[in-house]
Amino acid sequence: MSIYATLWKLKFPKEGDEHLNCEWIEVTAQAVPPHIGSPTSGCGYEGGDPYAAFLPPALQTDTDGDAAFDRAVVFVTEYSLKGTARSPQEYVSPLLVVTGEEYSRLKFTELHRRICDALRGNRAPVVAEIIQRDGRHRIIRSRKAK
Repeated sequence: MSIYATLWKLKFPKEGDEHLNCEWIEVTAQAVPPHIGSPTSGCGYEGGDPYAAFLPPALQTDTDGDAAFDRAVVFVTEYSLKGTARSPQEYVSPLLVVTGEEYSRLKFTELHRRICDALRGNRAPVVAEIIQRDGRHRIIRSRKAK
């Protein structure tokens, strides 16, 4: 059984910047409910949190396992295959991991920027694209990667 619940799936530029003929990739937001790993008696984790090594800290919950926020939201692509030697529930290469509280406060523009930055990796952001009369185009990147 998975500890994740899918919140949404959206397409993003595969390399973090939209431009002519760019490829797109699906990014999935996976929530980790508040009861997962919770130290609250009755949630089933009295022996410890098996996900502490790769998720934000576990949350105290009410007796039903509910809390004001999810424990975490993990953003992944098809390349973020699940399962590591440490845990079959861990994503190998998540783009971004935030607490549920942080996710609830993030404006979409900031979330979009952070996901695109993660997709871009060490490449500098695209600042311009030149489309010539013959149809060829050239991408111009800023001098420094963020």
